[in-house]
Amino acid sequence: MSGPKFSVVTFAREYGSGGASIATRLAERLGYKLLDRALVEGIAEMAKVGPDVAGRFDEHVDPWTRRIGKALWLGVAVVDQSDVLDTDQVAALSARIVQEAATVGRCVIVGRGAQCLLRGRPDAFHVFVYASRGERARRLRSRIGPEADVDFAMDEVDRERAAYTRRYCGGNWLDPHLYDLMVNAGLGEEAAVSTILTALEAGAPRPA
Repeated sequence: MSGPKFSVVTFAREYGSGGASIATRLAERLGYKLLDRALVEGIAEMAKVGPDVAGRFDEHVDPWTRRIGKALWLGVAVVDQSDVLDTDQVAALSARIVQEAATVGRCVIVGRGAQCLLRGRPDAFHVFVYASRGERARRLRSRIGPEADVDFAMDEVDRERAAYTRRYCGGNWLDPHLYDLMVNAGLGEEAAVSTILTALEAGAPRPA
């Protein structure tokens, strides 16, 4: 690439598709900063809690009973940090970090509804990574073990990601109009990265 036309690339991905790995490779090829696990650590730093606590709430939506109970916890004089830090707070902090990262530019952002939060930016390119259910199951078994219930895991994590995007970003996670490119990871990670790089080079930033 003679020069990046897009300073921000966002990734949404089906669970087990390998989207995070593809995003990592793309960031390395572009020389961009990757915001994935580092984003959670940034949230934890802003909230002044450990990343393990922030990670419990990252990209999840509170069950209804926890949301109701939260009002009671906030009225207690002494509470555990994990009771006070909830998904609403993490989502708000996450949105701030995403927006700030986009302003600085030259970054690849994985998840966190960035495709919605940055929808109006002409310099942002949005990617969705998917794969066949069989391919995703194969990847997950190699990652979390052959005895794991990968079918349940795929459905549950994808449901949570969709719920997160709907609640905190006001978008439909599977809406193709949110994305500039949808890539089948079954082609292989290197082929997926090459496809995205080609699209980034050929595409033109949208008018502001």
